[in-house]
This record gives sequence, structure tokens and C-alpha cells, in this order.
Amino acid sequence: MDTAKPARARNRRGEGRKLREEIVAAAIALLDESEDERAVTLRSVARKAGISAPSIYAHFADQPAIMLAVVQHGLAELEQALREAAQQASDPEQKVWAISRAYLAFAAQHPTRYRTLFGGLWMPAIDGQSSVTAQDMEDLGVGSLGLLAEVLAEAGQAGVSDSDDPAKDAVALWLGLHGLAHQRAATRVFPGPDDIEERMIPRLARLTRAEHPPR
Repeated sequence: MDTAKPARARNRRGEGRKLREEIVAAAIALLDESEDERAVTLRSVARKAGISAPSIYAHFADQPAIMLAVVQHGLAELEQALREAAQQASDPEQKVWAISRAYLAFAAQHPTRYRTLFGGLWMPAIDGQSSVTAQDMEDLGVGSLGLLAEVLAEAGQAGVSDSDDPAKDAVALWLGLHGLAHQRAATRVFPGPDDIEERMIPRLARLTRAEHPPR
């Protein structure tokens, strides 16, 4: 079935940003539909967006640049989900639980997108073979990781976490959450206890209270 859009009208002057967003949206749609990053090519994205392939080059130097934008968009969605969860929490300890569970929920609800963000096929060359730079890769996920550190620092100040280095403990918490999310996605029957979140999150976040909020 051909899902290509009909040829689109040329954007007026000043609408280049809109076209760039449409190209990214087309790439995301292809990824969601195919569940395969290899389906996201310059030609397929152009067809999906209803433009000619050469039109893409005014906004993206190559296919890895498009995928970088897709990953950045997905990470922005993840960060927004975490921030909304934190805002709805009533106290610092609840924030730790809220963002941890929001992270796991995002991974479960968007498995293909999550796999692309963390551990998918997308691994661009950063030695000059593509337009993606080492700095581009280092900047990925900084916002979400920073939020984890902020919440752990707040929990420490409130006396509900004994974290002595929120930045490092945020990395440990993220690695634990990512590992659990990955295993749940990769294994049909997860070989773990039903209360694995309750066992894992307080230890990695170094929470000091024994009781846990209800699920």
C-alpha cells in the first residue's frame, strides 16, 4: 500500500522551519509504521512528506541527520513526560517515584521509538562519514538526565534520600530504569518479581524511607 502524500505546494518564504518539521514528522511516522529504522531513508521520507528528495538537503545533510532529529524529538517527548510527572507529585520522594514510573511507561507505550533512542540500529559514524558530530551525540538526553539529578538533589535536601552525588546517582538510576525497560521489551515473560520496581527504585535513588507509595 502506497502511503505517500500527494505533491505538496512549495512553502512561502520564511516557512522553511515548517518544512523541516514536516520532514521529521514524516520520518517519525515511517518509523512508527514500519517498526524498522531501516525504512527511514531519504527517498522514503521525501515520498511520505510529499516533496522531492533533493528538497531535503536544504534542511538535512544526510540520512543520519534526519535520524538525529528523530531521536532529539523523541528525547524531548520523554523529557516532557518526566517533567509533567514530577509536576504532579506532591513531595520530593513522590517525584522520584513519579518520574521513574513515567520513564518506564514511556518505554512501554512507545517501544519502537524507545528502541531507537536507546540501543536501536541507529548508530551514526562520527568520524566525518556523516554530518552527525560527537557533540551531537553527547548532548542527547541531557535534559532528562539533568531532571533526574535535580529530583534526587531535592530528595536529598528534604532528607528522604542519602544521595551524596545526585549527578552520579542520576546516572545509576537511569541505567537501572533503562535496563528494566529493555528487558521488559525484549523478553516475552520477564523473569522477575512483580515488585521489581519497588525493590530497585528506592535503592538506586537511595531513598531512606521503608514504605513505598501505592502503585
